[in-house]
Amino acid sequence: MPVLIGLAVVALLIFREIDNTTIGMLEFTWRSLFWLFVAWLFMVGRDLGYILRIRYLTGKTINWLQAFRIIMLWEFTSAISPSTVGGTAFAVIFLHKEGLSVGKSTAVVLATSFLDELYFVLMFPLILAIVGGKVLFSSATVATGAQLMNNLIIVAVIGYIIILLWVLLVGYGLFFNPSSIKKVLIGLFKLPGLRRWKDKAEKAGDDIVASSEEFKDQPISFWLKAFLATFLSWSSRYWVVNAILLAFFNVKEHFLIFARQLVTWIMMIISPTPGGSGFAEIILGRFISDTIPGDPLHTGSLALAIAIIWRLISYYPYLLIGALIVPGWIRKKFVHQNS
Repeated sequence: MPVLIGLAVVALLIFREIDNTTIGMLEFTWRSLFWLFVAWLFMVGRDLGYILRIRYLTGKTINWLQAFRIIMLWEFTSAISPSTVGGTAFAVIFLHKEGLSVGKSTAVVLATSFLDELYFVLMFPLILAIVGGKVLFSSATVATGAQLMNNLIIVAVIGYIIILLWVLLVGYGLFFNPSSIKKVLIGLFKLPGLRRWKDKAEKAGDDIVASSEEFKDQPISFWLKAFLATFLSWSSRYWVVNAILLAFFNVKEHFLIFARQLVTWIMMIISPTPGGSGFAEIILGRFISDTIPGDPLHTGSLALAIAIIWRLISYYPYLLIGALIVPGWIRKKFVHQNS
């Protein structure tokens, strides 16, 4: 029954998402099906990168099935949580319930977060240098005026600063002063209502310190492989829209489209909606409108249609998979274990 309810909710959300008038502006052919399949393969590459990385960071103590399950649960909670929260808050639970200690799970999650945000810290200045700020945000000027472009630049810069500060904070705590993370954790569990778990928090803090020491002792090649898996995941994510565009149009500005998707994700970091829903479609639609060939009067609507298909490929599958996995996983890991 929980699975059926979950599937019904996902079906309702997809039904509400689809705008027949907007989607009807696109011409579906065999070429479209091929490139939509390629877009789906990029999504597979995204998750494969995550799975490889989580196995690598855990020392391959979890098998492929466990890694797949963790990533799908992680993506599901990311899809239903505000972008400012994401699925990271739940990832420690997923890893712990698959056999890792709480402290080890926390250290692994912090390492994945560090690698994810490091990707943005490195890539954003790189694409600015290659593409240029004016070209990167120029489509917003065409669509709604220079004022919106200026606002989007401000939002992107704020998002980048938040990400940079997070990388510095996590990097310092994980690699230079893991005891500070332990102190924060113990301090948190001294609060009223949480004191009963203070001893477990101290044990988790010790595990975090021990895991951090293990990470610090790893050679550069270890972190290079972990970052390459991260690069595979995030870069695959951003080639999805390129493949969708090729399904319907002859587009050439592929790196510009890639760059604008990356900037969209940076801005989504401060979006209050689950998975950046709503915000992502609007901003991405603005950003790709000038890369679509055709009558300028219709490119805005076509871009919105592409953005909707993008969400159908990159967002709703995780809601569907979550609806299938979560009820059984909770029953197995919480109900049966506790009984």
